[in-house]
Amino acid sequence: LVLGPRTLVMGVINVTPDSFSDGGVALDPHRAADLAVAMEAAGADIIDVGAESTRPGATPVGTADELVRVRPVIQAIAARVRVPISIDTYKSEVAELSMGEGASMVNDISGLQYDPRLGTITAARGVPIVLMHTRGRPQDMYAHAEYQDVVGEVAAGLQAAVARALAAGIATGSILLDPGLGFAKRAAQSLAVLAGLERLTALGYPLLVGPSRKSFMTASTGPLDPETRDWPTAAAVTAAILGGAHIVRVHRVAEMVHVVRVADAIRDASGA
Repeated sequence: LVLGPRTLVMGVINVTPDSFSDGGVALDPHRAADLAVAMEAAGADIIDVGAESTRPGATPVGTADELVRVRPVIQAIAARVRVPISIDTYKSEVAELSMGEGASMVNDISGLQYDPRLGTITAARGVPIVLMHTRGRPQDMYAHAEYQDVVGEVAAGLQAAVARALAAGIATGSILLDPGLGFAKRAAQSLAVLAGLERLTALGYPLLVGPSRKSFMTASTGPLDPETRDWPTAAAVTAAILGGAHIVRVHRVAEMVHVVRVADAIRDASGA
């Protein structure tokens, strides 16, 4: 991954029946591959594939079921796209199989809290890993959404995740951080983290930010169904880039590529 000259766009493909935004759309491997090809053509730099919904309150998926879902999809996508494929999982077995089928990046919502072996597997492969901040599990994460200084505490949580990664043998240059908007954070807390990204860039690692279609934005807009949250997403993506994000994770790639290019231009003009 070439980070810095421009913000990279990660397109989301959910191989699940119950994801909050697009559950069921990409369960068929051929349909998933078609989506990935379209995302690549629209400007996606990375395709992120996940086979377990981790939305608040989601029911956990067993390893065997996750493997059955994700394997044919990774195979189908890897055969048709040239951009890197990221596997969105916290399970070492799923990551290991996916990397064997063509994934070259790991996106771990738990920051190596749920399955310590994931760090060892990632280190052995020498691939990049995204360490996200969260607390608890998807079923109970909001019970842990208590902060005195949310940005400072997220920074501390991410530093702890980095320590776990380094202890597992992951190279410093392979680590990316995600502040986890919407994960164990209420709407005001997610907005505060988004507004405080510059404090997280001080940790010295590239940032991936994923605001796409998340419910925290409806605290400002009023009720909106997930598929109608792309305009709010555009605002959040712009804020993320101006705050220092290196990668943004989005559902609507074509539209968000345009948003990213303008946000990059604004950011670059500030130093002109």
